[in-house]
Amino acid sequence: MADPSAPIEELLAFERLLADLSGRFAGVTGEQVVVELQTALKHLRESLNFDRCTFGEFLEDGSLFILYSDAKDGCEPMAQGPFPFRWYSAQLAAGRTIKFNSIPDDVPSEAAAELEYILKLNIRSNLAIPIRIGGHIMGAISFIAFQKIPPWSDDLIARLKMVGEVFAQALVRKRSEERLKDATEEIKRLKERLEKENAYLRQVAEVKVPSGLTTRSRRFKAVIEEVAQVAPTNSTVLLLGETGSGKEVLAQAIHDASVRKDRPMVKVNCAALPAALVESELFGREKGAFTGAIARQAGRFEIADGSTIFLDEVGELPLELQPKLLRVLQEGEFERLGGSRTIKVDARVIAATNRPLAQAVSEGRFRQDLYYRLDVFPIEIPPLRERREDIPLLTWTFVKEFSKSMSKPIEAIADESMAALQAYPWPGNIRELRNVIERAMILTREPILHIKTNPTSTFQAPVAKSPGGTLEEAERAHIVQTLERCGWRIRGTHGAATLLDIKPTTLESRIKKLGIALKP
Repeated sequence: MADPSAPIEELLAFERLLADLSGRFAGVTGEQVVVELQTALKHLRESLNFDRCTFGEFLEDGSLFILYSDAKDGCEPMAQGPFPFRWYSAQLAAGRTIKFNSIPDDVPSEAAAELEYILKLNIRSNLAIPIRIGGHIMGAISFIAFQKIPPWSDDLIARLKMVGEVFAQALVRKRSEERLKDATEEIKRLKERLEKENAYLRQVAEVKVPSGLTTRSRRFKAVIEEVAQVAPTNSTVLLLGETGSGKEVLAQAIHDASVRKDRPMVKVNCAALPAALVESELFGREKGAFTGAIARQAGRFEIADGSTIFLDEVGELPLELQPKLLRVLQEGEFERLGGSRTIKVDARVIAATNRPLAQAVSEGRFRQDLYYRLDVFPIEIPPLRERREDIPLLTWTFVKEFSKSMSKPIEAIADESMAALQAYPWPGNIRELRNVIERAMILTREPILHIKTNPTSTFQAPVAKSPGGTLEEAERAHIVQTLERCGWRIRGTHGAATLLDIKPTTLESRIKKLGIALKP
């Protein structure tokens, strides 16, 4: 072992050892530091005839973490991990060298835990040196021996400190490379996020059609081309598509690209209007036309004069009113309910339906001549499940919308969520997608949006209650329950009348008789 009385040859041997260790780490990359440090510790321990050599690093919280330890056969190296002895690590963190040549006499009373460990292992000599790099204590190197050795000399300690600094410099280089790698990964992550946002913006920028319509779907591009072609004309358009597929949006796009765009488009949901009020709503009424008609009222067609009228769910229009609509389409004229004066209007008609009108014609529920008059320029809108490539674009559109209204900035959408959105069949189409996004935006508290689809309906049929009360009360409760299930919709395929298997007019009569207040 090297000490101040050693021959000059031993001192030269130590210098060669130091030079060898310095050269070993000269061109080592951060990834190779681990292997080289372990090898160097072993070489240092064997050259100086120690029983164990250990190297540790101080973490940001001030604790000492054992990185590497090498020991001769029969001696356990220190386990990698947090150093368990507080007094020992506090002395090193303060820059003090620890020397135990005479045990237990050299061990202070404050180091009771350290002394117990030393006596358990039968350690006779111990040296620990703090390593300072750039004025900061970054680690420590320690040595133990099972035999008593001469007192640790200042010269030996200085030389061992130089060895420790070689190790520390290599470790600093490794940490710098790790931080650089982390920074590079962060830059890569930010770049990927920016690319996703740019991709979204590029998709938005692909608008080549009226009213901001965008798509990545070949099928929907064909729909948009048809919209662009028919919009400048005055032709009647029939939009065919499932509920929630965007028929109203396309109708608005047609109107906005027409010569009538300076006036607002008038919208009418034929399925939402009670049968007794459909005629007066569409064509207006004269004062006294029926009980409660205390003033003249213009109908939707009059309001739409010089503009566009959108008849949503036109297939739900009562059969008795269809000839009057046919006359408006053919002649552009009608009379108000209760009136005799013919009114001329110039209103372009865009109709929409989610049911096959041709089948309704064959079943006698829709006039054939009206069907042909509406079917001048049919546009079939594909459901969302047939244009899945549009789901990311639509999703981001809704996210941006709700992000602004809810003041919740969203940086990205989780990949697994987007994959789930594209795999889901979307029976409710775009309307359902929008609702799912809105719910996710309400629940999120993070900049990364996680979206849960709803593959099964959350509606559960109410459990039947035991009968009680009068027959009229039971009938009223059953009708109200059915109306609630249908969203208070009476007519249509999914209306209460269909579920109850009665005519809509009969149901409306029963509702009035039972005093049931319809909800909007």
